[in-house]
Amino acid sequence: MASATVSPYKIHISPDNTGLLGLKQTEEASKKVSELLQKDLEQHHVFFNNDGFHNHISHHLLALYGTGAGPQHLQKGYDENANYQRPTLPVHDHVVTELTSWDHAKNYLGKEKHYPDFLRFFQGEIEKTSWEEVMNEYVFKGDGAADALFSRLFAGFLHPAIQVMYGMEWSQPAMVAMALAQTSVHSNDLGPFMLEAEKAARSSSADMPSIASLYEAVKANDKLANAAHMKDANKVRDGVLKRARDEMLELASRVRVKPEELEEKTVEMYDNAVYIAASAAFHPPKIPKFDFFLMHHVNASPLWLTINAQPWISTEVKVRLLEWKIRLDLLQYAGRACPPLSVDSITSYKPKDKPERKPLEILSRLHNLEEDGHAIKLGRGTAICQKFSKKYEDKEWLTIKGDDTWTKIYHLIVDSVEAPGQHWVRSAGLDEAWKDVPDAKL
Repeated sequence: MASATVSPYKIHISPDNTGLLGLKQTEEASKKVSELLQKDLEQHHVFFNNDGFHNHISHHLLALYGTGAGPQHLQKGYDENANYQRPTLPVHDHVVTELTSWDHAKNYLGKEKHYPDFLRFFQGEIEKTSWEEVMNEYVFKGDGAADALFSRLFAGFLHPAIQVMYGMEWSQPAMVAMALAQTSVHSNDLGPFMLEAEKAARSSSADMPSIASLYEAVKANDKLANAAHMKDANKVRDGVLKRARDEMLELASRVRVKPEELEEKTVEMYDNAVYIAASAAFHPPKIPKFDFFLMHHVNASPLWLTINAQPWISTEVKVRLLEWKIRLDLLQYAGRACPPLSVDSITSYKPKDKPERKPLEILSRLHNLEEDGHAIKLGRGTAICQKFSKKYEDKEWLTIKGDDTWTKIYHLIVDSVEAPGQHWVRSAGLDEAWKDVPDAKL
């Protein structure tokens, strides 16, 4: 449970609360991260522009803190990203009142100007009970109203889920309220497809194949592999779901997790997310660059470990959440035009720094990187995956095995964002995505 020093309106992070990596932190860093998170909560909107680009400050700060960054790097990370944020918008008191009724509340979903209203509403609901009860009632209940938010967790390239992740992992009621408000103002473009895939999956009792084989099946299907075009504004919505919807639906419907498989399938999902993202970073003769969208599927994955550890979430809901994540992972891979998959590309990578460095030493280079938090979240997400997958190294389904391979991935992440050009490519399976990336020096 959350400490008495936190509330739906107050964020406080203690030195022993450092997330899934469980590092030790200092009182100075604890004080600094709490102060900056509170400032972000009170002063900034959820989107920094009118196009729905997300404010990542809270994720950035906790990813830095959770990988051992000190007060100076926390302040630097905040300062580099606070100057372009939009200020908070005024609360509409009458809307907050109307949100107590679903008949009224559904009219405000997907409208970003009502973020402050949803935030105030969920802060009040959490204050009355607890953030756990509010999550169960408003997101996990399984009725039409809850499914309207459940579906939106997976919208916006998983940003609502990522915001929930940091709130849950650090047991911060105010951040959970922020996450629920952010979820509420996202569109629900993917909801109908995901619900249809779920329904199709439930109509079959066939065993689920390995997740790696499902990725290969996406790539082997010509219609799916070629569904996303560079001109598509949204490669998933305007590409895959318009040109190969039936094919994607059939593949997504093969995802069926048994309750007794939950723990292993969660790690299998996570391992594959890291493998796909790292493998897709290679496009010779270009210098390696991670795909901006596939990277988010790694950054969000720790949420599913945190969810599985919550006794107040039913096994049925945990299984459902995992199935949706796996389906979306596959859909996103198709949306990036199915970049090549190869463990050999990763194991043969030659880092620019000493390969024997420890993971957190390598990732600490990201503490000083001028960025918006995506890189340190990718580094942290990868380190968490290594920690939780280690006990499964004897399993055939695990794709990334051995400390040497993991070390190569850490170097690959840091080298790729420190290299010239943009930090990321967008849609790594399309040659056009790499046109401005410099060639590697032989």
